[in-house]
Amino acid sequence: MQQLTDLLTSHGLDALWVSKPENVRYLSGFSTPKDGLVLLHKDGVLLYTDARYTVQAEEECFVPQHIARDIDVIRHARTLLEGKVVGFEADALMVNKLRQLDGLHAAQLVPTEGLLEGIRLIKTPEEVQKIREAQRIADEAMRHVLPMLKAGVREVDLALQMELYMRSHGAEDRAFDITVASGYRSAMPHGTASEKVIQEGELVTFDWGARYQGYHSDTTRAFPVGEISEELKNLYRHTHQALQLALQAVRPGAMTSDIDQVARGYLAEQGLAEHFVHSLGHGVGLAIHEDPRLAKFSPERPQFNVPLQAGMVVTIEPGLYISGVGGVRLEELVLVTETGCEVLSHAPFAEV
Repeated sequence: MQQLTDLLTSHGLDALWVSKPENVRYLSGFSTPKDGLVLLHKDGVLLYTDARYTVQAEEECFVPQHIARDIDVIRHARTLLEGKVVGFEADALMVNKLRQLDGLHAAQLVPTEGLLEGIRLIKTPEEVQKIREAQRIADEAMRHVLPMLKAGVREVDLALQMELYMRSHGAEDRAFDITVASGYRSAMPHGTASEKVIQEGELVTFDWGARYQGYHSDTTRAFPVGEISEELKNLYRHTHQALQLALQAVRPGAMTSDIDQVARGYLAEQGLAEHFVHSLGHGVGLAIHEDPRLAKFSPERPQFNVPLQAGMVVTIEPGLYISGVGGVRLEELVLVTETGCEVLSHAPFAEV
């Protein structure tokens, strides 16, 4: 609690309205955070939710709860916040919810961004363990589905089998819409899964993850079906090498843009830089995409170029995409350690 109190003090706040679902869950343990709000103040943390969740909130939450409708939430909070400086998450609060906060007539409302995300950058051992379990479930799902990968199978059927496996083996849900993209569709970085039938000679990209007790995993692999072209083999081999080089560069103190440049620079040497169209990676935790961002340095956004720290969990995911040919992305989930990094993902790679 002291860390949270210091956070408020350092930003000149007496309290903070928390509406971003991952932050609501982080502060309260409430597993339906989209239907909750948290009031963080210097005397503690209070969860607001409605009567549908009375029993659930009592069972799950490690903070006090107040059960009320929207209008009654403001009436209750007004008694706590009179004359106070109250922050709100400007990047997450809907306009209609902000209008409701205007009911706090005696409080000064201040927009904020990224306050709790800064604390969430470094995972506790308990958080890391939950991410490990999410990744373990996802790795097993890949091993379960891989024998089903063959010509004549629809992409969507493989995605369904992955989701069913994860849900039936301890996951709360998939971490995001599962990508199964084959052939020409593998040139779509976020191709999800379609009714396309996989053909012989195609490269198939899988991007998937599990959510376990609120925490996510994220991995990408690509597998050939039968014999693939030399062009696709080269794309795969160069992507794999870029991945390995970037992993070797991950350590505390390394700048996020420098890690991105390791992979991007290698691919540029191969004449492939124009086909690497996204950033190298991102943080993973209660949100599937969170800080830090591992991206090309931009003078316009220097705040996104930060040093890695032990306890961060990030993805490393170079990819190459050529329209009409196909593409490949390979992604590992890693924990930054005191001496380098630990790869948390253990799904098999293809031999190409």
